[in-house]
Amino acid sequence: MEPKVVPIKKSSPPTVSDAGTEPVPERQAALDYHAHGRPGKLEVVPTKPVTTQHDLSLAYSPGVAEPCREIHRDRSMVGRYTGRRNLVAVVSNGTAVLGLGDIGPYAAKPVMEGKAVLFKRFADIDVFDIEVDAKDPERLIETVAALEPTFGGINLEDIKAPECFIVEKALKMRMAIPVFHDDQHGTAIISAAALLNGLTLQQRKAEELQVVCVGAGASAIACMDLWIKIGVRRENITMLDSRGIIRDGRAGVGPYKAPFARPADDPRRTLADALKGADVLIGLSSGGSVSTEMIMPMAERPMIFALANPDPEIPYDDALAARPDAIVATGRSDFPNQVNNVLGFPFIFRGALDVAATSINEAMKLAAAHALADLAREPVPSEVEAAYGGEKLAFGPGYIIPKPFDARVLPWVSSAVAAAAMETGVAQEPVDLEQYRERLSRKAGL
Repeated sequence: MEPKVVPIKKSSPPTVSDAGTEPVPERQAALDYHAHGRPGKLEVVPTKPVTTQHDLSLAYSPGVAEPCREIHRDRSMVGRYTGRRNLVAVVSNGTAVLGLGDIGPYAAKPVMEGKAVLFKRFADIDVFDIEVDAKDPERLIETVAALEPTFGGINLEDIKAPECFIVEKALKMRMAIPVFHDDQHGTAIISAAALLNGLTLQQRKAEELQVVCVGAGASAIACMDLWIKIGVRRENITMLDSRGIIRDGRAGVGPYKAPFARPADDPRRTLADALKGADVLIGLSSGGSVSTEMIMPMAERPMIFALANPDPEIPYDDALAARPDAIVATGRSDFPNQVNNVLGFPFIFRGALDVAATSINEAMKLAAAHALADLAREPVPSEVEAAYGGEKLAFGPGYIIPKPFDARVLPWVSSAVAAAAMETGVAQEPVDLEQYRERLSRKAGL
């Protein structure tokens, strides 16, 4: 049985009522959701009958010895006789959790359980959440690498920069299964899909765009790296961190920011300066950091992706009121064009696992982005509109990426990822793509 997903509104930081003793109702609802009944959001259930003594003798001793012998003779049989092929580890050390920061591995566990629910709900992938008490990247690397016999894939989550780059790179080199840091690549893939359709609607070419990226963390760097692969010129990107525009010779520019440094003699000094004439603003920083005055001098028909959560760099309505000619996206579910990682990671892993891919490479990421962009151009089924309150959805400035509850995302994205894995030689067990897509469609109830 799949876990039932119950949407929870994003809440403000913990507060108390006027009496000063009782939690506010919204916060209490979230606490009750996690505490009532069986605590947490996950359980482990058997996939084979365990109702008789004979069942137990097959599940454990003595019957279990037979698959053990087969796997010992041929390690590849582990995917035939165990659940490893459909099992992903969601791994975190709790150093960069949502908007909560370094809250540690214990406090990170509800988030990792939530990630597991999304894997199961959207792609029928089983997950063990693994919270590791290891801030040192080398210790974390050794811990995760040692888990390879258990899992078919590793989803790294909420690990702060720059350690996240070090950990992912080392694990990808050491492990023969997909390793994917969703905080980096998930946002990059979904934002790339949004950009591809924004280019079509705003009648622009990627190589001509002047891009301003507000934020220089893991997500921002991964977004810009992927955008470059779809045609944006590195020299046309202006990236800002908390100290301002990143430029050659400026203090605080480490090896991960350096590729985006502007020349030292660039006369611009502020975000307002950078936005003059810019075609695209992508925000991956903090709420309220962009004003309407700043976006007024942007180029005609701009794209404004304000992705900070829960509060965008500039509110959706304010951005659209100031620039009616803009395409505006946020990370919020209560406005159009939500850039939501759930459109990516479940389906990317589904495609990778189903062909026994040894990695998730750049071609697979690009395939996912293009598949999402293409799907958004298709007519939207009435059942998808019904799931969003009967809202009429059609490709245009208010609908540039699919909705998370669109069941078509599974066959579209997973089959595109599987195809890219096969084309690039990382698929160990190729599939017939037409049959595979049909199977995914049935799984999605289409």
